[in-house]
Amino acid sequence: MNKGFSLLELLIVILIVSMVYFLGFEGVEIGKKKPKALTPLNLKSNIISSELFKGEGTLLCIDQCRTCYFRSDVSSPFEAYTNPIDLTNIQAYTLDRYDALTRIEYGRYQDQKICLIMDFFKNGSSTQIILKNDEESYFLPAFFGDPQKFSTPEEAKEYWLKNSTLASDSGAFY
Repeated sequence: MNKGFSLLELLIVILIVSMVYFLGFEGVEIGKKKPKALTPLNLKSNIISSELFKGEGTLLCIDQCRTCYFRSDVSSPFEAYTNPIDLTNIQAYTLDRYDALTRIEYGRYQDQKICLIMDFFKNGSSTQIILKNDEESYFLPAFFGDPQKFSTPEEAKEYWLKNSTLASDSGAFY
């Protein structure tokens, strides 16, 4: 009498192992990172590390910042930004020449209102801007430092002005 597994028993084991494997590892891609959603706090780092960025470019968002486009230089057309986006209901602000907080009105693209335009440059700088969504406000610096989160746009404005003063007074130490 030979002891062993029948063909049916082997097929059942293979089926069970296959089901466990596919159910347990569904959606997992080994060796490939999924891009993080574009948020105000990681906007600059995500754009600079994306495959679309080639040293400089412009990000343009429409449809209440649910749809974004990117172009690598002024002469190239905008291409759809296909990575996830979490910028819904973003409002952009800047400081005018009197240091007053001013909401930016960009105009239209593809017959929809533009909610955000940011430029990224070869030297690592970008458009300095304050962004506000339903919950919080964010200061995105042009050069150095990380984006900061604040409760209101006015707090972000104070941070902007404080950092501008520190940068302009840096020569006083020499």
